[in-house]
Amino acid sequence: MEQKLFDTNVQWIKYKVLKEVIRRAYEGGLEDAYIEIPKIITPGPKSALNCCIYKERAIVQERIHMAMGGDKNNDNPVQVMEIACDECPAAGMLVTEACRGCLMHACKDVCPTGAITIVGHRCHIDKSKCIECGKCSAACPYSAIIAQKRPCMKSCKVKAISINDDDKAVIDNNKCISCGACVISCPFGAITDRSLVLDIIDLLKQSEDGNRYRVYAVIAPAIVGQCRFGRIEQVVTAIKELGFHQVVEAALGADITLYNEALEMKEKKLMTTSCCPAFVRFVETNFPEFRDAISSSVSPMLMTAKLIKRSDLTAKVVFIGPCAAKKAEFRQEKNQGLIDSVMSFEELQAFLDARGIDTTQCEDTILDNASFYGRIFAKSGGIAQGVAHVAGRSPCGRETRRRGCQTRGDERHRPMSPASGPAPRQEGNRQLLRGYGLRRRLCGWPAEHHPFAKECLRC
Repeated sequence: MEQKLFDTNVQWIKYKVLKEVIRRAYEGGLEDAYIEIPKIITPGPKSALNCCIYKERAIVQERIHMAMGGDKNNDNPVQVMEIACDECPAAGMLVTEACRGCLMHACKDVCPTGAITIVGHRCHIDKSKCIECGKCSAACPYSAIIAQKRPCMKSCKVKAISINDDDKAVIDNNKCISCGACVISCPFGAITDRSLVLDIIDLLKQSEDGNRYRVYAVIAPAIVGQCRFGRIEQVVTAIKELGFHQVVEAALGADITLYNEALEMKEKKLMTTSCCPAFVRFVETNFPEFRDAISSSVSPMLMTAKLIKRSDLTAKVVFIGPCAAKKAEFRQEKNQGLIDSVMSFEELQAFLDARGIDTTQCEDTILDNASFYGRIFAKSGGIAQGVAHVAGRSPCGRETRRRGCQTRGDERHRPMSPASGPAPRQEGNRQLLRGYGLRRRLCGWPAEHHPFAKECLRC
């Protein structure tokens, strides 16, 4: 596996650690992982990434800890590795040497709180008054004012990340929605989602090749676009070679979810989808008044697991997808017993390589569990298309209209935030509001994060 297939060097290092942990879980040597794997990842004698080889290896040990399950007393799958946190500066709005001391004073004029004064012909910002709105930075003709904010804090739209007394990042689990935005944004890879691969390996080993119970893999439709290690038909074969009895599309559950949501939409004037656990938690935490608007339908992942366990009473189910929030969703008390573990696409790649499975050499296994609409469920506009298709003209007997408002964070497409909230209720029509959080890509494709993209189906 070449490094160029990964978005960043952080993902490349994470992959190498995961691969080595998985290899040792099968071939032996896991008990020496904390001592031997750092020597493999950072052979030395000089450090390539940190101040010294000892700190670099200590950070690798933390990555090994996360690959082996992380802090199991912490229910949040997204966790901070303190030693890897570089204590990035977070000074807020900062006046740089580029300030020319001009006569226009545009920065001062646009400041809504009067935080800017001119001292010694230069701009000065009173931190006690500044609200970090960024208007001064946009107004400065020299781009002399910058927003110095930690990437992790900047990416977190629910303000779940703060700084402790040691200048390390801290996640407030009561606010965090496990969307993984901070994981993608941290340049040092100090925030990551803990892996459950060892639990999955135990499930496969203890099944005794399917004689005690069968282990099913439920794959998210995104695997087609996010994994470039073979055709999807070959990937299915490779997953089965890992020891899974059968590979089932989550899109199968999406077909049923679409039908349920079309029926439910008849009863509600405003309904939000329930497929993205990060978005559901976002609404529940920040807009409790809209809790009743959340669809009661379970996500396609859970719906597919229900179908499998109804047909095979002893089945174990592992979900394979792109999102860290799924690692939180399956552990929720209301979902207990449906999904047994979750694996990311990154972990799947490491798993296949650790077991010496070359996907490009595998034969094809046909995958035909779901419909077209189930497979485009996660695509922009997919749910709206599917619900409109299932409902015919519309749940209320009128023509449906889909209005996309996918956010990019610019002025035209304002991100959904605690300030903006869900669309207001309107009399005389029905709205289906679909929200989703993180788009992660394993290799080759750029990682993309929509803070909270929204799209509406109106009828």
